[in-house]
Amino acid sequence: MTMYLIRSLLMLFLALFSANASNWLYLAKLSSVGSISDEETCEKLRGLIQRQVQICKRNVEVMDAVRRGAQLAIDECQFQFRNRRWNCSTLESVPVFGKVVTQGTREAAFVYAISAASVAFAVTRACSSGELDKCGCDRNVHGVSPEGFQWSGCSDNIAYGVAFSQSFVDVRERSKGQSSNRALMNLHNNEAGRKAILNHMRVECKCHGVSGSCEVKTCWKAMPPFRKVGNVIKEKFDGATEVELRKVGTTKVLVPRNSQFKPHTDEDLVYLDPSPDFCEHDPRTPGILGTAGRFCNKTSKAIDGCELMCCGRGFHTEEVEVIDRCSCKFHWCCYVKCKQCRKMVEMHTCR
Repeated sequence: MTMYLIRSLLMLFLALFSANASNWLYLAKLSSVGSISDEETCEKLRGLIQRQVQICKRNVEVMDAVRRGAQLAIDECQFQFRNRRWNCSTLESVPVFGKVVTQGTREAAFVYAISAASVAFAVTRACSSGELDKCGCDRNVHGVSPEGFQWSGCSDNIAYGVAFSQSFVDVRERSKGQSSNRALMNLHNNEAGRKAILNHMRVECKCHGVSGSCEVKTCWKAMPPFRKVGNVIKEKFDGATEVELRKVGTTKVLVPRNSQFKPHTDEDLVYLDPSPDFCEHDPRTPGILGTAGRFCNKTSKAIDGCELMCCGRGFHTEEVEVIDRCSCKFHWCCYVKCKQCRKMVEMHTCR
């Protein structure tokens, strides 16, 4: 009995230890700090573990990009989940999403994936813009392609962005001894987030020649818009695989809990625990705010519909006045002038 209790406490400790690996997202809340410009500032950044502080000190010039990545992750999470019961509401505390991310749910899987992707994206963008001395454009892309166009311009240095994301975001789980099921879940989802960028890199081109002819075409590799990355990860969230820890030889791996399901790929999201219903505010679980007062769509049968969003509690309806632009006309040259139109619309909010 005593050994069982000790083992249970140890597993709980390991789960909490790795579950808080997203605390660095609190960087998005630090707009008052100004630019992260010296090593001393690294010590004051809330949400970083000591090894992340050390990375910060060695890469001070990169940290403003990391902070932009944190904000990008939160913004994209809130966009993708805007019509769901849990809509990525943030708290003024660590972790910013509350205890939602300390549980091994699909929601936590999405947060880890979008966060790892956002750091890779923001750091890569900083490289391409010339903001960082340590990196620039990807000079490995050069010469003539098999299609006959000339590689030129500034190809996004995604390799640098991904490598930095791996070293900074994954550092807690990659600490010695981190082989718990939650640590493996986090690492897998982090990598799946980064692959959402890597697997959707695109070729952009510019034509050169007389009167816009394409006698010479120069091209470069570019990241997809981050909205595209968010859409891909959200699709993976919708089809995420429930997994469990299993020992294969001497290695611990995550396998589908249901053996009838096909094994997940490196691009898929995985989760360990079923999600709560998010219907009611739970004071014991910061971050679960419930759906009372949320807007809902009376005619929709999807999760944004009043029946599902309001968890069967019913909803209030009121008429509100909305001001829209209307009767817009283009004037030469070159602006659009619109009138302001007022109309009454029905708004529905959950009880």
